[in-house]
Amino acid sequence: MKGVLTLSDCLRDLRWLIVASQYRSLRRAAEVLNVRQSTLSRRLRDLECRLGTVLFERSTGGTQPTAAGREFLKVAHRIVAETDAAFSRLSAYCRGESGELSIGIYMALSAGNLRATLQEHRRRFPGVEIRVVDGACTSLLSDLATGSLDVAVLAGTCTNWADRSLPLWNERVVVALPEGHPLCAKEAIRWAELKTEPLLINRRDPGPEFHRLLMAKLGCHEL
Repeated sequence: MKGVLTLSDCLRDLRWLIVASQYRSLRRAAEVLNVRQSTLSRRLRDLECRLGTVLFERSTGGTQPTAAGREFLKVAHRIVAETDAAFSRLSAYCRGESGELSIGIYMALSAGNLRATLQEHRRRFPGVEIRVVDGACTSLLSDLATGSLDVAVLAGTCTNWADRSLPLWNERVVVALPEGHPLCAKEAIRWAELKTEPLLINRRDPGPEFHRLLMAKLGCHEL
């Protein structure tokens, strides 16, 4: 609608006002802003009409802010600075360079590649606050589904999340053997060689995950 000012129009007028006060010359200010001097002069006149006061004393020697103009310029500087800062923060947030990132971490993966990845993320995006949550696979997936977490780093694969998951890395499995065990003399142990060995697995996480892994590797239905 004609005569209605948008936020963009108001911010433009304030920026032009600031430039005009800096150069004390409408001609020079217009050159810097890459607009016609008549356009700049008209916008400043319109601003003065809306405020109901004179912001500049105009003469052949240039333009000088009036007392009211100097007072309004303080406000204009603050509004423009705060608006620019707000847009800058929002832009950084949209690019993932600020804000908070909630990461669910399966307790079996608290070191190694994951630690290095988090350290690199902090180095590259210092404006992002990382919140780390340890937990079991089921609870992490539940929090991920409800939006309590932004991402979850888990061991193995999750069938229900196949279209929303990304493989990150592979890690070796280390087996602890009693001293003097025949397999200790070997540099490498094959999965099949563990099939007849008694294995101790925690009933709580990460035990169930290792249980599924061992069944898959050893070709067993029960272990």
